[in-house]
Amino acid sequence: MDKSPAQHTPTRSAYVTGLVLAVILTAVPFALVAFKLLSPLPALLAIAVAAVIQVGVHLRYFLHIDLTHTPRENLLALSFAALLIVIMVGGSLWIMFDLHHRMM
Repeated sequence: MDKSPAQHTPTRSAYVTGLVLAVILTAVPFALVAFKLLSPLPALLAIAVAAVIQVGVHLRYFLHIDLTHTPRENLLALSFAALLIVIMVGGSLWIMFDLHHRMM
């Protein structure tokens, strides 16, 4: 059988690597907030960076999406998902900041 580059067999070591990276990328922001290691703005930026990296880790190690050999349909689905995430996060932030402004 001829396998296309997008079809690869996941290995246990890939899952373990993804798990370790996901745990680290969850523990670091948690520690930043729990122990107040940074002031609010740098902590927020660090959490945002860790979140973006964690999305990449999940796409690569758990969903096995390699953007170099991904079919067009997968790229369109990822683009749509990214657009939905931006709308949801942006809308949530907009609502929270507006509510904060109205409460002050």
